[in-house]
Amino acid sequence: MKNRPLFTEQLNAAWSSQDSMLCVGLDPDPKQLPASLKGEGGAILSFCRAIVDATADVACAFKPQIAYFASQGAEDQLVQLIDYIHREHPQVPVILDSKRGDIGSTAQQYAIEAFERYNADAVTVNPYMGFDSIEPYLQYSDRGVIVLCRTSNPGGSDLQFLEVNEQNNPAKELLYQRVARLAASQWNKTGQLGLVVGATFPEEIAKVRSLVGEMPLLIPGIGAQGGDIPATVRAGAIQHAPGTGMIINSSRAILYASKDRDFADAARKVAIATRDALRAAKSI
Repeated sequence: MKNRPLFTEQLNAAWSSQDSMLCVGLDPDPKQLPASLKGEGGAILSFCRAIVDATADVACAFKPQIAYFASQGAEDQLVQLIDYIHREHPQVPVILDSKRGDIGSTAQQYAIEAFERYNADAVTVNPYMGFDSIEPYLQYSDRGVIVLCRTSNPGGSDLQFLEVNEQNNPAKELLYQRVARLAASQWNKTGQLGLVVGATFPEEIAKVRSLVGEMPLLIPGIGAQGGDIPATVRAGAIQHAPGTGMIINSSRAILYASKDRDFADAARKVAIATRDALRAAKSI
């Protein structure tokens, strides 16, 4: 396992040096790869590496989604990709989007997978089996652990909007708010926790921000999912430090801006436009 700075230190440095809150999601769907790459060995790695090179100077993070690699038996290409990012673009942290959530002994193996096999700087996890399913990741005290809180999919409300209350506290809160409160307090033993909050629910982003202070928020849902950029940035802003606190992800809109040989150039243009829109929203 290679040594890297604290995840929060990497983020703070990237927000400053890149002047960007854009996270580029790496979800390589073989059906949507450019025709020039299809049928080649290592096509997923080649595609993602080209996207990374085209967008590394405008991104605060990269977020490879593990299912897109594992479903194609391309885990070794994911290892190579993360190693490539660390070697060629060390200023950009890598968040492994795996949303793991299992009991402690199994979670320990998932932590080894994320932080030793893939050497990711952070990982997304599902908290709904409780703290003991998160604790093994905290053994890697320099790595980020980003907890699902208020997700961008419509079905997220099925559970996340349930009212809960503690036995000796009559005040009620919604389940996603409980997750946010726990993550910002007794769960955050390393100071490296963050939360996933979808851009499709800006009111909930604002509520989470009020509960967690300056904790980093990974915000999917802009771009192809239609999240409103100004509303998202206003809701998640840290007032005294605009341009920080949020890792705002766009995947498909950037990755598949073109399916021709110019795919990397097209991806760069969309990434720059998205970064600039996020910058502009800081002053709205």
